[in-house]
Amino acid sequence: MGYEILEKRALAPGIKLFRIRAPLVARKVRAGHFVVIRLDERGERIPLTPLEADPQAGTVTLVVQEVGKTTKQLGEMEPGGELMNFVGPLGNPFPVKRYGKVIIVGGGVGVVPAYHVAKELKSLNWVGSIIGARTKELLILEEMFRQISDEVHITTDDGSYGRKGFVTEALDELLARDSADLVVAIGPVPMMKAAVEVTKRHGVKTLVDVNPIMVDATGMCGCCRVEVGGETKFACVDGPTFDGWLVNFDLLTRRLNQYRDQERLALARYEEERRTRS
Repeated sequence: MGYEILEKRALAPGIKLFRIRAPLVARKVRAGHFVVIRLDERGERIPLTPLEADPQAGTVTLVVQEVGKTTKQLGEMEPGGELMNFVGPLGNPFPVKRYGKVIIVGGGVGVVPAYHVAKELKSLNWVGSIIGARTKELLILEEMFRQISDEVHITTDDGSYGRKGFVTEALDELLARDSADLVVAIGPVPMMKAAVEVTKRHGVKTLVDVNPIMVDATGMCGCCRVEVGGETKFACVDGPTFDGWLVNFDLLTRRLNQYRDQERLALARYEEERRTRS
């Protein structure tokens, strides 16, 4: 049985939303969970974090940034097409409970899992959200965040919308003005590392969502290992949520860069095949 694409919508250049029929997964997905998809029998397995799920409709919504072969291939698919595999929910759900005042920080497409976490935390907590992107045209989900946040702060690297600068600068100012009980930072590794440096200065507990290289996503291959508090953890079964103060971000960065050459080669081959077909 394939997993049908019911809706496809462009959110920003190179960023698309897909609503996919996956009723068994939709019943169980919570904030913090991820899924692994495969487009066809020759395709690679890639982990993606759902934006939200609708158990009644039996659908799971994904937001995908086209950065490599598989995500670009997915971006070309249309409603009515089917994914071969859609496995989940995987990982552990985010620890939703009453914290008090929570600040959610999302950078780039990290705003996708950040939104799901903010939405679930809102019923028990005061939630402030900081979301950012390189430019205005790459900023996504602003209105969705406004609907579930007590306050929202927008940043863009180039100042084309909101305040100019990084999400971490806005975080620093907020914590200097009025502390919080918890910060949740989700996005590119450099952003999460910088957010943790800010929260350490202010003494605020911080959780991050780590998404390293994965293969089987069940704890057997060991590709997603990350050092947390001096111990080796597997993001797929021990995470993906970890205490940000304890994550070795430098080691994580080196692991993420390990296969960049192979990724670029796979993308180049795919784009050459597309040109040949056209």
